[in-house]
Amino acid sequence: MNTIIQSEFIKGREPRGLTKQMVITIDGPAGVGKSSSAKELASRLDYAYLDTGALYRAVAWKVAVAQIDPSLVDRIETLLSSTTLEIKFYHRVLSVLVDSREVSSYIRDEAIGRLASLIAAIPAVRDWLLPIQRRFAKGRGVVAEGRDMGTRVFPDAEAKFFLQADLGIRTNRRHGDIKVHDHHTSWQEVRQDLAERDARDCTRDVAPLRPAKDAYILDTSHLTVHQVVDRMLEVILARL
Repeated sequence: MNTIIQSEFIKGREPRGLTKQMVITIDGPAGVGKSSSAKELASRLDYAYLDTGALYRAVAWKVAVAQIDPSLVDRIETLLSSTTLEIKFYHRVLSVLVDSREVSSYIRDEAIGRLASLIAAIPAVRDWLLPIQRRFAKGRGVVAEGRDMGTRVFPDAEAKFFLQADLGIRTNRRHGDIKVHDHHTSWQEVRQDLAERDARDCTRDVAPLRPAKDAYILDTSHLTVHQVVDRMLEVILARL
């Protein structure tokens, strides 16, 4: 089976139909291309795609709606106790429902992203989301991207990747994305925001951002998404 899959990959066809349903993790800071790479890899393997950043954004959205200051951890914990969060993956689209309401279209705002970065540092929030993420991956092939997928959420994942890139390049990418719907945020503001997020992610007490010991580290600074995914597939196929 391995030989057949590899020969199909070499010929340029997608290596679909793996008999073993694997969990593949992709971690790294913002702007390294995690989401684009994870989506393409999931598509090529015909796997489900799990964007864990969307889950933290969903919690942040509810915190924002409830007008709770992110420093008030006790109030956020109380809010979680009366919150339901559901993930659905249908026709290659990930949907997030909070209290049965589809919120995917509300959580991509840059302000929600900044709030999510603060919310993600709260241990109770990470603990609350942990079983939700693991349930989603049960019994299916999954490409999960985030910041602690390979270290905490799926420590036994069959293949783990950690993406990194130069801060300036990450800023260019992020600024380009933001300019589509926000013409007022400057390049310098985006760079500062990324640097602050990196600092929070790397120094938080619970599940700090770092590569898993068995992760394949890939610098995406000068690679296209297609090239990144090709390299990932080479690593995955070599481990089958």
